[in-house]
Amino acid sequence: MALSVVECVPNVSEGRDRRLIDRLAGAVRSVAGVRLADIHVDPDHHRSVFTFLGAPAAVEAAAVALAEVAVRAIDMTTHSGIHPRIGALDVLPFVPLREMSMAEAVTIAHRVGRTLITRFELPIFFYAEAALSPERRSLPWIRRGEYEGLARRLADPAWKPDAGPARFNPRSGATAVGARGILVAFNVWLESNDLETACAIARAVRESSGGLPAVQAMGVPLAGRGIVQVSLNLLDYRRTSLPRVFERVRSEAARRGISTRRSELVGLAPRDAFE
Repeated sequence: MALSVVECVPNVSEGRDRRLIDRLAGAVRSVAGVRLADIHVDPDHHRSVFTFLGAPAAVEAAAVALAEVAVRAIDMTTHSGIHPRIGALDVLPFVPLREMSMAEAVTIAHRVGRTLITRFELPIFFYAEAALSPERRSLPWIRRGEYEGLARRLADPAWKPDAGPARFNPRSGATAVGARGILVAFNVWLESNDLETACAIARAVRESSGGLPAVQAMGVPLAGRGIVQVSLNLLDYRRTSLPRVFERVRSEAARRGISTRRSELVGLAPRDAFE
């Protein structure tokens, strides 16, 4: 009989300290039965994305072990990066892969969220399928105002966290814990330093502005490289594949006289997403 497999894809607000990133990876690897499949480190975003999978109990333990290192070691009062974020352990999603329902993944998300409260007293927002209210399904909605606006938001009863203290922790911020389907994160680097143009291309591509179905996009500067990037999330690769979204970005850039330098996958993606 096939065993249940769940994937966890924590996004951590550290992309420059290699020793700390190695410590975070070591926390995951210390849990028997968990496979750390990928680490994507981005110094411009100042963010690392870890992808690991295994049996549910082991993945839960690995998620808490990684959270322990992130919350203890990362000081958000000194953090700056181009990617939106609300805390040291910014996002903690669980993805059911095999012999597991979404409802079971939601149960895991809620249980781990309560564990983070008990251990670290973090404000927790549940998002995507684990959301407790319709508006909080959206991660961009939860991140509105980012870390810098978190103290003000937590003081507003309308922004009360789903669990944990409605109290600003300057060092650790807050964490969004969720359950979702497979998301493909994908970036396209442009041969340009024009941020306004990158944002215009993002608007042309993302669904919310009339672009491609199930695609989120934003233009961001890569200051260390002197170029700009279109950062994309494919919320449903069955509706919009990687080749389709890359071609749309490429054609929108070409229409503006800009070529693409390269593209990159953040984390992992199913083979089908490339078709």
